[in-house]
Amino acid sequence: MKIKAVAEKAYTAQDTLRGKITPERAWWNLTHYKLDFELDIENKFLTGSNTITYTVLVANKSMQIDLQPPLKITKVLQSGTSLNFTQNGNAYFIQLNENQVVGSSKEIEVFYEGNPKEAPRPPWDGGFTWRKDASGKPVVFTSCQGEGASLWWPNKDHMYDEPDNGMTIRATVSSDLMAVANGKLTATEKNKNGKTTYEWTVLNPINNYGVSLNVADYAHFSDPYKGLNGTLECDFYVYQENLEKAKAQFKQVHLMLEAFEHWFGPYPFYEDGYKLVEGVGMEHQSAIGYWGYQNGMPRDGQDSSGSGWGLKFDYLIIHESGHEWFANNITYKDMADMWVHEGFTTYSEALYVEYHYGQKAGEEYIKGLSKKIKNDQPIIGDYDINDIEYSGDVYAKSAVVLHTLRHALNDDTKWRAILTGLNKEFYHKTVTTAEVENYITKRSGLNLKLFFDQYLRTTQIPTLEYYFKENQFVYRWINTIVDFEMPLKVTLNNQELWITPKTKWTYYYVNDADAKKEVTIDPNFYVASFRNMEN
Repeated sequence: MKIKAVAEKAYTAQDTLRGKITPERAWWNLTHYKLDFELDIENKFLTGSNTITYTVLVANKSMQIDLQPPLKITKVLQSGTSLNFTQNGNAYFIQLNENQVVGSSKEIEVFYEGNPKEAPRPPWDGGFTWRKDASGKPVVFTSCQGEGASLWWPNKDHMYDEPDNGMTIRATVSSDLMAVANGKLTATEKNKNGKTTYEWTVLNPINNYGVSLNVADYAHFSDPYKGLNGTLECDFYVYQENLEKAKAQFKQVHLMLEAFEHWFGPYPFYEDGYKLVEGVGMEHQSAIGYWGYQNGMPRDGQDSSGSGWGLKFDYLIIHESGHEWFANNITYKDMADMWVHEGFTTYSEALYVEYHYGQKAGEEYIKGLSKKIKNDQPIIGDYDINDIEYSGDVYAKSAVVLHTLRHALNDDTKWRAILTGLNKEFYHKTVTTAEVENYITKRSGLNLKLFFDQYLRTTQIPTLEYYFKENQFVYRWINTIVDFEMPLKVTLNNQELWITPKTKWTYYYVNDADAKKEVTIDPNFYVASFRNMEN
């Protein structure tokens, strides 16, 4: 079985500045953001500031802050003193005057303004979206995964470092509208100029692209959930015309929380609450973006798996909320490890189905997803580069690989402990693929290095080559990396059998030499088979 060659990608210097932990980023640890801005909807104009608090790790006086044109930084202050800075595309390099003493806590205030980039196709192509609701009132929302949060506010735009002490977001908009962001609403200030400032407070670390702004004439309702860590505040912000539809459709939120707390452990942001906010479907932390009001996929109502089970739930509620555990709680350090977000979360859809409809239903859902696998490039991308052209296989294939691993482990109690354990071990942390691999390997008791190398770093599908000779069943792996091995459940002559193929022939003796000699591979394993008729 041959897979077409993978085309080499071309990157720019700006891709490196966004994707690499540069020296101007590495020397300081981010502890808090205070983002304060005013939105002029009529002119699509943004003006504001971001106060960035940090701890000095290594003495240095050059700091990289990112902001993408057409927005621009107008001024930077530290202790009331204006600082010099230079610009290289999306990156600004600020020259600090004060001594940056190791261990000290410092802050800078970055002022900015401009017309933020408009999103051509949200959320896939990021930026600001400007629309109207059914009554003609403005609707504004942001989406910026991939392109980066510096599309609309100045920050340390790399995923490896999150503000340890959370974030304050102060958004000022026209008083006939409401601004909804992440965390909990902690202040509402009526200004004399006919505008209102909404202050949202995030107590937990938050990844850059998970920060969101949503502005509309929102209707609001609540439905608290009694979960593993007590009462979780669940708030919903929807367009006025969709209020009744939302009250019915959002009943799935409690079903989601019940299933995911079972599989992954407590919701990771009890202090910040859970929200669905109408706008764009995205995993914005504690403020999940939503639209659609139908089961299945949001645009067409179709079942992405083709199994029928995808019509039993609202994809955006289940998938985007699954990211609260895998993307927002456990966050990749480098975009090359996108599968940590999308693979586990796509797999969470099948676990939701399994929890509510049974294991067979979950298996059918995953089997349906496997038909979407392209094997066009390895799941793991290139490191130290902001590579947004990743393969769609980070979704379906990664989920199917996790399902395969679960069945190779053949111990569902241990598997569930691994899933909940990941969310404990890496609670509110940024991770690498290697850290995730090592954790699963340690907890599984299996040597999984070759498994992960095969499925994450190649496009080859492990293929069981086999033949029968008299009373022997002879088999091996082909189309694999050197020395690949993995336990496999097969049915041989109507009898279930566990085998452990290697890349060298293994001989298994069949008791009945006159048996029909038929082999079927358990469909829960993402492998192929090839019967060699020449032996």
